[in-house]
Amino acid sequence: MDHSIQDIARLAGTTSRTLRHYGAEGLLPPSRIGENGYRYYDERALVRLQRILLLRELGLGLPAIREVLDREVDETAALTAHLGWLEQEQRRLQRQIRSVRTTITALEGEEPLMADIMFDGFDHTTYKEEVEQRWGADAYRAGDSWWQSKSPAEQADWKARSTELATAWVDAATRQVDPAGEEAQALAARHVEWLDGVPGIPRENGTPAAAYVRGLGEMYLADDRFAANYGGASGATFVRDALTAYADRHL
Repeated sequence: MDHSIQDIARLAGTTSRTLRHYGAEGLLPPSRIGENGYRYYDERALVRLQRILLLRELGLGLPAIREVLDREVDETAALTAHLGWLEQEQRRLQRQIRSVRTTITALEGEEPLMADIMFDGFDHTTYKEEVEQRWGADAYRAGDSWWQSKSPAEQADWKARSTELATAWVDAATRQVDPAGEEAQALAARHVEWLDGVPGIPRENGTPAAAYVRGLGEMYLADDRFAANYGGASGATFVRDALTAYADRHL
């Protein structure tokens, strides 16, 4: 079923002008153009538009979005990875909602405020205690300082890169690529390079430590919060096996 540009603009909460601009930038060409010159979009175009809007919410510019769309052609894998990120954000927002409701209830009842609950979900320090227990307070402080030093645009770019990497993992796992094979090992190398940009992580000989990389793989599988980024337990198992093989060979 084809939809007119006006219908799509209304459904997506955007404008016909924006959709025409996406088309001019090579992001969203119309599926067909009618004899009257009107643009029409089919279901594949709707999926592509959904991905564009999701990537825009991450803060990516149109050139970067075009690169992502051209590189990650498996739409199901890309959306699965993005869904994992959205579910993490949903859980963070749910914690914020609970904390704000608790504050309102306390204010209305003139009860003492609970400081340890009031700020739950408001920043990225949710995993502070977990990180310190696993890798030490110095690792958390270095990572926290590095993250806080980034501008909002840089933070958005980092999140986008993380989503792109997760998308590539999901795609490879869906195709049942050999975790020890060339393609999966190239992904593992890319993953370790991505980790290498984070200060404070355990290192050996100037690179992320082998035990750290193996431990991350195990954590991705053991913790549903992280497994969701890779399409669930099966995808996380694939990532763990690929990272383990890479660490054994190269770290």
